[in-house]
Amino acid sequence: MIGLVVCIAFGIAGWALPEATQARNVTGLYALIQRRIPAHTQSFHFVLTPNDSVLDTFTLSDVDPQSQRNAQINIQCTSISACARGLYTYLTEYGGVDIWWTGSRLSDLPDKLPSVGTPATRSSIVQYRYFFNTVTFSYTTAFYSFDDWELLLDWMALRGVNLPLAWVGYEYILIQVFREAGLNDPDISSFLSGPSFQAWNRFGNIRGSWGGELPMEWVNDQFDLQKQLIPRMVELGMTPVMPSFTGFVPHALSVLYPNASIVVGGQWGGFPDPFTNVSFLEPFDALFLTLQKSFIDKQAAAYGNVSHIYTLDQYNENNPYSGNASYLQLIASKTFASLQAADPEAIWMIQGWMFFSSETFWTTELVQAYLGGVPGNDSMIILDLYSEAQPQWQRLDDYYGKKWIWCELHDFGGNMGFEGNFVNITEAPVSARASSGGSMVGMGLTPEGLEGNEIVYDVLLDQAWSPTPINRTSYVSTWVSRRYNVGNLPPVAVDAWQLLASTVYNNQNPLTQATVKSIFELAPALTGVNRTGHHPTLVFYDTNTTIVPALQLLLHASNESQELVTIQEFQYDLVDVTRQLLANRFVELYEFLVDVFNASTTDAATVKAAGKPLLELLYDLDELLLTNSHFRLSTWLDAAQKWSHGNATYAAYLEYTARNQITLWGPTGEINDYASKQWGGLVGGYYAPRWEAFVGYLAASEQNGTSYDPTTVMNLMISIGEQWDNQVGYSARSRSAEARDTLEIVRSLAAKYA
Repeated sequence: MIGLVVCIAFGIAGWALPEATQARNVTGLYALIQRRIPAHTQSFHFVLTPNDSVLDTFTLSDVDPQSQRNAQINIQCTSISACARGLYTYLTEYGGVDIWWTGSRLSDLPDKLPSVGTPATRSSIVQYRYFFNTVTFSYTTAFYSFDDWELLLDWMALRGVNLPLAWVGYEYILIQVFREAGLNDPDISSFLSGPSFQAWNRFGNIRGSWGGELPMEWVNDQFDLQKQLIPRMVELGMTPVMPSFTGFVPHALSVLYPNASIVVGGQWGGFPDPFTNVSFLEPFDALFLTLQKSFIDKQAAAYGNVSHIYTLDQYNENNPYSGNASYLQLIASKTFASLQAADPEAIWMIQGWMFFSSETFWTTELVQAYLGGVPGNDSMIILDLYSEAQPQWQRLDDYYGKKWIWCELHDFGGNMGFEGNFVNITEAPVSARASSGGSMVGMGLTPEGLEGNEIVYDVLLDQAWSPTPINRTSYVSTWVSRRYNVGNLPPVAVDAWQLLASTVYNNQNPLTQATVKSIFELAPALTGVNRTGHHPTLVFYDTNTTIVPALQLLLHASNESQELVTIQEFQYDLVDVTRQLLANRFVELYEFLVDVFNASTTDAATVKAAGKPLLELLYDLDELLLTNSHFRLSTWLDAAQKWSHGNATYAAYLEYTARNQITLWGPTGEINDYASKQWGGLVGGYYAPRWEAFVGYLAASEQNGTSYDPTTVMNLMISIGEQWDNQVGYSARSRSAEARDTLEIVRSLAAKYA
């Protein structure tokens, strides 16, 4: 394996590989075929022929029947990633099958493979197809097993992703570095954050772990997991973006090194001092270079020299110690020098979120100074993190020549509401590439969480292989036919998605360019729940002319095809569209409740009556969500607890951190409801009790003649959250409800709410 890793790393650099080495390089793709299409392990032949272009190319052709080969389809390609994308193109465009977040359907490939006919050649339009946001590793993959990762990595590889972020196991290496620097374990433990919150510790936003210190069992297990993930990424043609030493350190380091230049960052997210105000070792201090070299050396010893690209974010929602241009240039210069000291071929990657979120600080002058501290234009890659809604590359003059990647963020906190801007995520990156003068080198996905809306992520990765904007109508038609791969697919199923694509996935409202959170997920209040921006609750479309007819069309399709009802993705979509219907109907019921309470003539009984339909809807929604494992709280909690290896105390700790993230997000609700989810068990077990308490409070206010007090209400909600977070185990009612039939419930709810 060491030889394979080294050869692939050289291949990434563009050097020619010996023929025997090339053959070994594609063994990972043959293994993928064995995993996903075992009936066709001999059907595909890969021919890897590297060239000097940074763009990937593949050609599909039929194998000459006179060649004496068992294979039927020939895939010639310039890189492993191009081979993977070539395989995917055959499977989807010729074989009519696909792989989804909900599972692989590639094994449905026909026994007799369709002929390619005229050879088909495709090329990527960008060098890099990037995937992940640093916080995805907390909001979605925090408790992933290797099996979970295996599905996602296969999904990524086949779609052509060749540059994924690789944060798993970071703390193991960091602890070794800190120990070598002289820090003791209690000092280190006081710095590290819990499993659900490690992303923000890595960003330097928080320190420490409420609910208990991070166990070494977790650290060791994640390190072992990373030792499986990195080789898999490499064998699938991906260059992992590796972590590095960021400069964020325990406070105790300043005691151990009193002369070191260590500054304390600001408060983040309203957290109290024990959990924020993180210490930052400034890169111009000699100790920074020492720790950087120690980190990268240890990382390379653990995983091999698999990449020269390193992620390093110093100022995510945390402004620099000084706004002096020379200071910022020095910070960047010394940061890059530390990377280069450890790896002479180092490339520094940063998430460009800070240039949007702290735009008032990051003026064009300061950004130019900071980026200018890194020599040359090929030594840095900036992720233009929110390109589809808040692109910064234009304001910052193509990042002043540095390489950058056009990214679709779209999802915040793993929220689940329907939303997309199909036109923008196809036309905008093509236009940006044409006008960037060569500095735009990639297209990527940077969602905070992976929770539905899969079509808007698929299309961007497909756009990376099309020089012209993808046509929405034809794309949706073929996408649905693969998603619901049945004979004689009812046309109304395609019609449902064409309707959604032209409305909810064609969002032109600049105030709501992100997944739409339902107001029932927010702490109940009389005001403040109608939000815009990148955490919107505003429903920008008419439910009655979009969601309602789309659901009815899907139900018509289920009546026309019994086979369709057995397709997991169809079942998922039935739940998802019905979920959105009820989430939108909740808005009307909430507004009615508020109007009743604010009316000059009302009483407690009237308020209770106004609240009853609202609560009934939540329990109806909970029952629906519980029918599908992808919409269940138990899936999240079970995944967390599996890492405990049967230790009840450890399992309770993991359950707490999993519960806290999706509710209070902090010891006392510091980022309350940011990562809320529409999951069965969470809706009925947490959101519904909060709204019951809210309705009860409003009724009591009317009965007692007392004024509404928002502070009292919020304190009540925080108390409910603290009690829920500290529960252990999952309710028997929720477990038993998981056995209900999805289609039966969807039909019932459609009749009731459509």
